Amino acid sequence: MKNVILLTIDALRKDSLGCYGGAGLSPFLDSIQERCFRFNNDYSGGPYTQAGFPPILSSSYYLDFGRIKGKCPPGRVLIPQVIKKHGIDSAAFHSNAYLAAFFGWNRGWDVYFDSMDMQVTEKRPYIPAWDINKKALEWLQRRRGNEPFFLWVHYMDTHEPYIAEEKYLQKVDPNLRISQDEQFGLFKDVILKRDLSSKDAVETLRKLYLAKVAEVDAAAEELFGFFRETGHENDVIIITSDHGEEFNDHGGLSHDGKMFDELVNVPLIIYDPCLEKGVVSNAIASNLDIPPTITYLFGVDPDGSWQGESLLPLEEYSRKGAFAESIDKQGAHEKGNEPEVHMYREGNLKIIYREGDDEWQLYDLENDPKEQEDIFGKYTTSEYLMRRVIPRVGRYKE
Repeated sequence: MKNVILLTIDALRKDSLGCYGGAGLSPFLDSIQERCFRFNNDYSGGPYTQAGFPPILSSSYYLDFGRIKGKCPPGRVLIPQVIKKHGIDSAAFHSNAYLAAFFGWNRGWDVYFDSMDMQVTEKRPYIPAWDINKKALEWLQRRRGNEPFFLWVHYMDTHEPYIAEEKYLQKVDPNLRISQDEQFGLFKDVILKRDLSSKDAVETLRKLYLAKVAEVDAAAEELFGFFRETGHENDVIIITSDHGEEFNDHGGLSHDGKMFDELVNVPLIIYDPCLEKGVVSNAIASNLDIPPTITYLFGVDPDGSWQGESLLPLEEYSRKGAFAESIDKQGAHEKGNEPEVHMYREGNLKIIYREGDDEWQLYDLENDPKEQEDIFGKYTTSEYLMRRVIPRVGRYKE
Protein backbone atom coordinates (compact mmCIF):
# COMPACT_ATOMS: atom_id res chain seq x y z
CA MET A 1 0.00 0.00 0.00
CA LYS A 2 1.34 3.43 -0.96
CA ASN A 3 1.31 6.31 1.48
CA VAL A 4 -0.65 9.45 0.57
CA ILE A 5 0.58 13.01 1.08
CA LEU A 6 -1.55 16.13 0.75
CA LEU A 7 0.28 19.40 0.06
CA THR A 8 -1.94 22.48 0.24
CA ILE A 9 -0.65 25.95 -0.58
CA ASP A 10 -2.73 28.78 0.84
CA ALA A 11 -4.03 31.46 -1.55
CA LEU A 12 -2.31 29.91 -4.57
CA ARG A 13 -3.73 31.19 -7.86
CA LYS A 14 -3.93 28.50 -10.49
CA ASP A 15 -2.60 30.79 -13.21
CA SER A 16 0.54 31.53 -11.19
CA LEU A 17 1.88 28.06 -12.00
CA GLY A 18 3.67 27.48 -15.27
CA CYS A 19 1.87 24.19 -15.88
CA TYR A 20 -1.38 26.18 -15.92
CA GLY A 21 -0.05 28.87 -18.24
CA GLY A 22 1.75 31.03 -15.69
CA ALA A 23 5.02 32.92 -16.04
CA GLY A 24 7.42 30.03 -15.38
CA LEU A 25 8.02 30.78 -11.70
CA SER A 26 7.24 27.22 -10.63
CA PRO A 27 9.93 25.19 -12.41
CA PHE A 28 9.83 22.29 -9.97
CA LEU A 29 6.07 21.75 -9.97
CA ASP A 30 6.13 22.15 -13.74
CA SER A 31 8.90 19.55 -14.05
CA ILE A 32 6.87 16.73 -12.44
CA GLN A 33 3.86 16.99 -14.72
CA GLU A 34 4.79 13.87 -16.71
CA ARG A 35 3.95 11.92 -13.58
CA CYS A 36 0.78 13.80 -12.70
CA PHE A 37 -2.95 13.95 -13.20
CA ARG A 38 -3.66 17.66 -13.67
CA PHE A 39 -7.19 19.03 -13.41
CA ASN A 40 -7.93 22.26 -15.26
CA ASN A 41 -11.38 22.90 -13.80
CA ASP A 42 -11.13 22.12 -10.10
CA TYR A 43 -13.16 24.26 -7.71
CA SER A 44 -12.54 25.18 -4.12
CA GLY A 45 -15.46 25.13 -1.71
CA GLY A 46 -15.23 28.91 -1.35
CA PRO A 47 -12.99 31.98 -1.72
CA TYR A 48 -11.25 31.99 1.67
CA THR A 49 -9.91 29.50 4.20
CA GLN A 50 -13.03 29.02 6.35
CA ALA A 51 -15.02 28.12 3.23
CA GLY A 52 -12.24 26.40 1.32
CA PHE A 53 -10.93 23.88 3.83
CA PRO A 54 -14.04 21.91 4.93
CA PRO A 55 -14.24 20.26 1.48
CA ILE A 56 -10.51 19.42 1.50
CA LEU A 57 -10.47 17.80 4.93
CA SER A 58 -14.05 16.56 5.37
CA SER A 59 -15.74 16.46 1.93
CA SER A 60 -18.40 18.84 3.26
CA TYR A 61 -19.35 22.45 2.60
CA TYR A 62 -18.75 25.52 4.74
CA LEU A 63 -22.42 26.19 5.55
CA ASP A 64 -23.57 22.60 5.98
CA PHE A 65 -23.61 23.04 9.76
CA GLY A 66 -24.46 26.72 10.04
CA ARG A 67 -22.37 29.81 10.51
CA ILE A 68 -19.80 28.50 12.92
CA LYS A 69 -16.89 30.79 12.08
CA GLY A 70 -14.14 28.26 11.57
CA LYS A 71 -15.05 25.73 14.25
CA CYS A 72 -15.10 22.12 13.15
CA PRO A 73 -18.48 20.73 14.34
CA PRO A 74 -18.81 17.08 15.38
CA GLY A 75 -20.80 16.36 12.24
CA ARG A 76 -17.78 16.94 10.01
CA VAL A 77 -15.93 13.66 9.56
CA LEU A 78 -12.26 14.34 8.86
CA ILE A 79 -9.99 12.16 6.74
CA PRO A 80 -7.91 10.82 9.69
CA GLN A 81 -11.05 9.69 11.52
CA VAL A 82 -11.89 7.40 8.61
CA ILE A 83 -8.48 5.93 7.87
CA LYS A 84 -7.61 5.44 11.56
CA LYS A 85 -10.12 2.56 11.65
CA HIS A 86 -7.92 0.78 9.13
CA GLY A 87 -4.63 1.21 11.01
CA ILE A 88 -3.38 4.13 8.92
CA ASP A 89 -1.37 6.76 10.81
CA SER A 90 -1.86 10.46 10.15
CA ALA A 91 0.10 13.64 10.75
CA ALA A 92 -0.51 17.31 9.93
CA PHE A 93 1.89 20.26 9.85
CA HIS A 94 0.55 23.76 9.17
CA SER A 95 0.44 27.35 10.39
CA ASN A 96 -3.07 28.58 9.62
CA ALA A 97 -4.83 29.99 12.67
CA TYR A 98 -8.28 29.22 11.24
CA LEU A 99 -7.36 25.52 11.31
CA ALA A 100 -5.96 25.48 14.83
CA ALA A 101 -6.56 22.57 17.18
CA PHE A 102 -8.53 25.03 19.31
CA PHE A 103 -11.28 24.97 16.68
CA GLY A 104 -11.41 21.17 16.54
CA TRP A 105 -9.53 20.53 13.29
CA ASN A 106 -7.13 18.22 15.14
CA ARG A 107 -9.81 15.57 15.57
CA GLY A 108 -8.56 12.11 14.66
CA TRP A 109 -4.95 13.02 13.86
CA ASP A 110 -2.11 11.10 15.50
CA VAL A 111 0.14 14.17 15.22
CA TYR A 112 -1.23 17.68 14.73
CA PHE A 113 1.21 20.60 14.60
CA ASP A 114 -0.58 23.94 14.14
CA SER A 115 2.31 26.21 15.29
CA MET A 116 -0.01 28.24 17.53
CA ASP A 117 2.51 28.11 20.39
CA MET A 118 5.36 29.40 18.25
CA GLN A 119 6.40 33.03 17.98
CA VAL A 120 5.57 34.87 14.77
CA THR A 121 6.00 38.47 13.67
CA GLU A 122 3.73 41.12 12.20
CA LYS A 123 5.56 40.84 8.89
CA ARG A 124 5.37 37.06 8.87
CA PRO A 125 2.35 35.93 10.92
CA TYR A 126 2.89 32.26 10.13
CA ILE A 127 5.63 29.63 10.23
CA PRO A 128 7.40 29.57 6.85
CA ALA A 129 7.29 26.57 4.52
CA TRP A 130 10.93 25.75 5.21
CA ASP A 131 10.15 25.19 8.91
CA ILE A 132 7.02 23.21 8.07
CA ASN A 133 9.19 21.00 5.85
CA LYS A 134 11.60 20.36 8.71
CA LYS A 135 8.75 19.38 11.03
CA ALA A 136 7.47 16.91 8.45
CA LEU A 137 10.97 15.50 7.91
CA GLU A 138 11.50 15.03 11.65
CA TRP A 139 8.23 13.13 11.85
CA LEU A 140 9.18 10.90 8.90
CA GLN A 141 12.57 10.17 10.47
CA ARG A 142 11.00 9.26 13.83
CA ARG A 143 8.55 6.76 12.38
CA ARG A 144 9.14 3.10 13.07
CA GLY A 145 7.75 0.17 11.14
CA ASN A 146 6.08 0.08 7.74
CA GLU A 147 2.52 1.03 8.65
CA PRO A 148 0.90 3.18 5.96
CA PHE A 149 0.43 6.86 6.68
CA PHE A 150 -1.39 9.99 5.53
CA LEU A 151 0.58 13.22 5.79
CA TRP A 152 -0.85 16.72 5.33
CA VAL A 153 1.53 19.65 4.83
CA HIS A 154 0.22 23.20 4.42
CA TYR A 155 2.20 26.27 3.31
CA MET A 156 1.06 29.80 4.18
CA ASP A 157 3.78 31.66 2.27
CA THR A 158 1.65 32.86 -0.66
CA HIS A 159 -0.78 34.43 1.79
CA GLU A 160 -0.58 38.15 2.55
CA PRO A 161 1.46 39.99 3.62
CA TYR A 162 3.76 39.15 0.70
CA ILE A 163 7.20 39.78 2.19
CA ALA A 164 9.55 38.44 -0.45
CA GLU A 165 13.27 37.74 -0.35
CA GLU A 166 15.51 39.43 -2.90
CA LYS A 167 16.50 36.20 -4.68
CA TYR A 168 12.86 35.42 -5.47
CA LEU A 169 12.05 39.01 -6.42
CA GLN A 170 14.84 38.84 -8.98
CA LYS A 171 13.11 35.92 -10.67
CA VAL A 172 10.00 38.05 -11.17
CA ASP A 173 11.49 41.45 -11.99
CA PRO A 174 15.27 42.08 -11.83
CA ASN A 175 14.59 45.82 -11.80
CA LEU A 176 12.31 45.78 -8.76
CA ARG A 177 13.97 47.32 -5.73
CA ILE A 178 11.81 47.37 -2.63
CA SER A 179 12.69 46.85 1.03
CA GLN A 180 10.75 44.53 3.30
CA ASP A 181 9.51 47.55 5.24
CA GLU A 182 8.15 48.99 2.00
CA GLN A 183 6.56 45.65 1.15
CA PHE A 184 4.83 45.58 4.51
CA GLY A 185 3.71 49.16 3.97
CA LEU A 186 1.91 48.08 0.80
CA PHE A 187 0.11 45.42 2.80
CA LYS A 188 -1.06 47.91 5.43
CA ASP A 189 -1.88 50.79 3.11
CA VAL A 190 -3.16 49.00 0.02
CA ILE A 191 -4.31 45.45 0.77
CA LEU A 192 -5.90 46.04 4.16
CA LYS A 193 -7.62 49.19 2.91
CA ARG A 194 -8.56 47.56 -0.43
CA ASP A 195 -7.15 50.69 -2.06
CA LEU A 196 -7.07 50.29 -5.84
CA SER A 197 -6.25 53.92 -6.62
CA SER A 198 -2.66 53.18 -7.69
CA LYS A 199 -2.19 50.71 -10.55
CA ASP A 200 1.55 50.69 -9.85
CA ALA A 201 1.00 49.65 -6.24
CA VAL A 202 -1.32 46.82 -7.26
CA GLU A 203 1.17 45.66 -9.90
CA THR A 204 3.97 45.70 -7.34
CA LEU A 205 1.86 43.61 -4.99
CA ARG A 206 1.24 41.13 -7.79
CA LYS A 207 4.99 40.84 -8.33
CA LEU A 208 5.61 40.32 -4.61
CA TYR A 209 2.98 37.58 -4.66
CA LEU A 210 4.63 35.89 -7.65
CA ALA A 211 7.96 35.99 -5.80
CA LYS A 212 6.28 34.07 -2.99
CA VAL A 213 5.01 31.56 -5.59
CA ALA A 214 8.62 31.04 -6.64
CA GLU A 215 9.53 30.48 -2.99
CA VAL A 216 6.85 27.86 -2.34
CA ASP A 217 7.90 26.06 -5.52
CA ALA A 218 11.41 25.85 -4.11
CA ALA A 219 10.01 24.66 -0.78
CA ALA A 220 7.98 21.98 -2.56
CA GLU A 221 11.15 20.79 -4.30
CA GLU A 222 12.87 20.50 -0.92
CA LEU A 223 9.90 18.57 0.49
CA PHE A 224 9.95 16.11 -2.41
CA GLY A 225 13.68 15.68 -1.73
CA PHE A 226 12.91 14.82 1.90
CA PHE A 227 10.48 12.16 0.70
CA ARG A 228 13.24 10.61 -1.42
CA GLU A 229 15.71 10.73 1.47
CA THR A 230 13.31 8.86 3.75
CA GLY A 231 12.35 6.20 1.19
CA HIS A 232 9.00 7.67 0.20
CA GLU A 233 9.74 8.53 -3.41
CA ASN A 234 6.92 6.25 -4.62
CA ASP A 235 4.16 7.81 -2.52
CA VAL A 236 1.20 9.62 -4.09
CA ILE A 237 1.14 13.39 -3.51
CA ILE A 238 -1.95 15.54 -3.99
CA ILE A 239 -1.33 19.27 -4.47
CA THR A 240 -4.03 21.94 -4.28
CA SER A 241 -5.06 25.23 -2.68
CA ASP A 242 -7.93 26.34 -0.49
CA HIS A 243 -8.53 29.43 -2.66
CA GLY A 244 -6.80 31.88 -4.98
CA GLU A 245 -6.01 35.60 -4.73
CA GLU A 246 -7.25 38.76 -6.45
CA PHE A 247 -5.26 41.66 -7.86
CA ASN A 248 -8.03 43.95 -9.12
CA ASP A 249 -9.36 41.24 -11.46
CA HIS A 250 -12.86 42.20 -10.34
CA GLY A 251 -12.40 45.38 -8.36
CA GLY A 252 -10.74 43.97 -5.28
CA LEU A 253 -7.65 42.64 -3.54
CA SER A 254 -6.85 39.63 -1.37
CA HIS A 255 -9.69 37.06 -1.07
CA ASP A 256 -13.08 38.36 -0.10
CA GLY A 257 -16.55 36.90 -0.56
CA LYS A 258 -16.49 36.65 -4.35
CA MET A 259 -16.89 33.71 -6.70
CA PHE A 260 -14.77 34.60 -9.70
CA ASP A 261 -12.29 32.06 -11.01
CA GLU A 262 -9.17 33.82 -9.74
CA LEU A 263 -10.46 32.89 -6.26
CA VAL A 264 -12.31 29.58 -6.66
CA ASN A 265 -10.84 27.79 -9.70
CA VAL A 266 -7.79 26.31 -8.00
CA PRO A 267 -4.90 24.05 -9.02
CA LEU A 268 -5.31 20.32 -8.42
CA ILE A 269 -2.46 17.98 -9.24
CA ILE A 270 -2.07 14.32 -8.28
CA TYR A 271 1.54 13.18 -8.49
CA ASP A 272 1.95 9.44 -8.98
CA PRO A 273 5.54 8.39 -9.76
CA CYS A 274 4.23 5.17 -11.31
CA LEU A 275 2.25 7.08 -13.93
CA GLU A 276 3.81 6.46 -17.35
CA LYS A 277 2.57 9.70 -18.91
CA GLY A 278 0.98 12.85 -17.56
CA VAL A 279 -2.80 13.16 -17.86
CA VAL A 280 -4.67 16.46 -18.20
CA SER A 281 -8.38 16.48 -17.39
CA ASN A 282 -10.90 19.17 -18.30
CA ALA A 283 -13.63 17.55 -16.21
CA ILE A 284 -15.38 19.76 -13.67
CA ALA A 285 -13.87 18.73 -10.33
CA SER A 286 -14.25 19.82 -6.72
CA ASN A 287 -12.00 19.80 -3.68
CA LEU A 288 -14.84 17.83 -2.09
CA ASP A 289 -13.41 14.92 -4.04
CA ILE A 290 -10.04 14.96 -2.28
CA PRO A 291 -11.04 12.93 0.84
CA PRO A 292 -12.73 10.14 -1.21
CA THR A 293 -9.68 10.07 -3.50
CA ILE A 294 -7.42 9.58 -0.49
CA THR A 295 -9.49 6.72 0.88
CA TYR A 296 -9.59 5.17 -2.62
CA LEU A 297 -5.79 5.25 -2.76
CA PHE A 298 -5.68 3.47 0.59
CA GLY A 299 -8.26 0.92 -0.56
CA VAL A 300 -10.82 1.81 2.12
CA ASP A 301 -14.39 3.05 1.87
CA PRO A 302 -15.17 6.77 2.17
CA ASP A 303 -17.36 7.99 5.00
CA GLY A 304 -21.07 7.91 4.26
CA SER A 305 -21.44 11.60 5.09
CA TRP A 306 -18.92 12.72 2.48
CA GLN A 307 -20.35 14.49 -0.54
CA GLY A 308 -17.49 14.06 -2.99
CA GLU A 309 -16.41 11.15 -5.16
CA SER A 310 -12.98 9.75 -5.92
CA LEU A 311 -11.16 11.44 -8.77
CA LEU A 312 -9.57 8.08 -9.54
CA PRO A 313 -9.83 6.03 -11.59
CA LEU A 314 -10.35 9.01 -13.85
CA GLU A 315 -12.38 7.08 -16.42
CA GLU A 316 -15.03 6.42 -13.76
CA TYR A 317 -15.20 9.98 -12.44
CA SER A 318 -18.70 11.30 -13.03
CA ARG A 319 -19.07 14.74 -11.41
CA LYS A 320 -21.38 16.98 -13.46
CA GLY A 321 -20.91 20.32 -11.72
CA ALA A 322 -19.25 22.06 -8.78
CA PHE A 323 -20.64 24.35 -6.06
CA ALA A 324 -18.92 26.93 -3.88
CA GLU A 325 -20.32 29.06 -1.08
CA SER A 326 -19.29 31.77 1.35
CA ILE A 327 -20.41 34.61 3.53
CA ASP A 328 -20.15 37.93 1.72
CA LYS A 329 -17.44 39.41 3.89
CA GLN A 330 -14.52 41.73 3.23
CA GLY A 331 -11.34 41.34 5.21
CA ALA A 332 -10.52 38.81 7.88
CA HIS A 333 -13.50 39.00 10.21
CA GLU A 334 -17.20 38.25 9.91
CA LYS A 335 -19.69 40.42 11.78
CA GLY A 336 -22.22 37.61 11.85
CA ASN A 337 -25.00 38.99 9.71
CA GLU A 338 -23.47 39.05 6.24
CA PRO A 339 -25.53 37.57 3.39
CA GLU A 340 -24.48 34.44 1.54
CA VAL A 341 -22.80 34.10 -1.85
CA HIS A 342 -23.20 30.94 -3.95
CA MET A 343 -21.72 29.61 -7.17
CA TYR A 344 -22.38 26.66 -9.45
CA ARG A 345 -20.32 25.64 -12.49
CA GLU A 346 -21.58 23.15 -15.03
CA GLY A 347 -20.17 22.75 -18.50
CA ASN A 348 -18.86 26.12 -19.65
CA LEU A 349 -21.41 28.13 -17.67
CA LYS A 350 -21.02 29.50 -14.15
CA ILE A 351 -23.83 31.11 -12.20
CA ILE A 352 -23.35 33.29 -9.11
CA TYR A 353 -25.98 34.37 -6.61
CA ARG A 354 -25.41 37.22 -4.16
CA GLU A 355 -28.06 37.06 -1.46
CA GLY A 356 -27.45 40.59 -0.21
CA ASP A 357 -28.37 42.15 -3.55
CA ASP A 358 -30.68 39.32 -4.61
CA GLU A 359 -28.58 39.38 -7.75
CA TRP A 360 -27.72 36.66 -10.27
CA GLN A 361 -24.76 36.65 -12.63
CA LEU A 362 -23.94 34.20 -15.41
CA TYR A 363 -20.68 33.78 -17.30
CA ASP A 364 -19.67 31.73 -20.33
CA LEU A 365 -16.18 30.61 -19.36
CA GLU A 366 -15.34 29.28 -22.80
CA ASN A 367 -15.92 32.60 -24.56
CA ASP A 368 -15.28 34.85 -21.56
CA PRO A 369 -12.69 33.16 -19.32
CA LYS A 370 -11.97 36.38 -17.39
CA GLU A 371 -15.68 36.76 -16.52
CA GLN A 372 -16.15 40.28 -17.81
CA GLU A 373 -19.57 39.96 -19.49
CA ASP A 374 -22.57 39.01 -17.38
CA ILE A 375 -24.99 37.15 -19.66
CA PHE A 376 -27.64 36.27 -17.08
CA GLY A 377 -31.06 36.02 -18.71
CA LYS A 378 -29.60 35.54 -22.20
CA TYR A 379 -29.34 31.75 -21.94
CA THR A 380 -32.26 29.36 -21.67
CA THR A 381 -30.15 27.39 -19.20
CA SER A 382 -30.21 30.25 -16.68
CA GLU A 383 -33.36 28.88 -15.04
CA TYR A 384 -31.91 25.37 -14.80
CA LEU A 385 -28.75 26.67 -13.12
CA MET A 386 -30.81 28.82 -10.73
CA ARG A 387 -32.74 25.75 -9.64
CA ARG A 388 -29.46 24.07 -8.75
CA VAL A 389 -28.45 26.96 -6.47
CA ILE A 390 -31.72 28.08 -4.80
CA PRO A 391 -32.07 25.06 -2.44
CA ARG A 392 -28.61 25.76 -1.05
CA VAL A 393 -29.34 29.30 0.12
CA GLY A 394 -30.03 29.37 3.88
CA ARG A 395 -30.18 25.55 3.98
CA TYR A 396 -27.89 25.06 6.94
CA LYS A 397 -29.00 23.32 10.10
CA GLU A 398 -29.44 25.32 13.28
